[in-house]
Amino acid sequence: MIFALTILLAYLSGSIPSGVWVGRMARGIDIRKHGSGNTGAANVARVVGVPWGVLVGLIDVLKGFAPVFWLGPIAMPGSSLALGDLRLILGAAAVVGHLFPVFAGFKGGKGVLTGMGVLIALLPLEVAIAAGVWGIIFAATRIVSVGSLVGAVALVITVLVRRFAFHAPIADSLVVASLLLAALVFFTHRTNIRRLKEGRESGFRKS
Repeated sequence: MIFALTILLAYLSGSIPSGVWVGRMARGIDIRKHGSGNTGAANVARVVGVPWGVLVGLIDVLKGFAPVFWLGPIAMPGSSLALGDLRLILGAAAVVGHLFPVFAGFKGGKGVLTGMGVLIALLPLEVAIAAGVWGIIFAATRIVSVGSLVGAVALVITVLVRRFAFHAPIADSLVVASLLLAALVFFTHRTNIRRLKEGRESGFRKS
């Protein structure tokens, strides 16, 4: 019963449509009808303003981090699963909530930042390295999608190298989770990849 309740709470956490709410609060608009139509931080930054985009990004990360970090121990009583596995399930529920939010007609964002929030709680060093790669790529290209795609690959490579070359204590389930997150990033960015191939992907201008 407690485990089921924590899964529901994790899903509801992921369902918080931060981009939609911030767009309405800051500009009185439905962000889904402006820019790329995406509810994520990048589109909010372009349409509403960078500070608002940063706020949405932080909220989206917390939507994944908070359930994994706080609800995992609560779900332990009466469960036969290890804490790490419980946290992965809660993280998956949060990501599903972001992709299909009950508070926004089940039409959500791409899940990158919420998935990153989940892995921050589980693989902080590996995520920090991937985030650094994202920052370098974004600074060079000014295109968020390119940074996200390369960052996802960097995360998988970092996890695999640390697990199998340096024998870091990374559970097999976390290796699989990093692979699944990377696959999710590429799947949800398939239209971005198409625009990149056509040279039509928009970016942020250098100031």
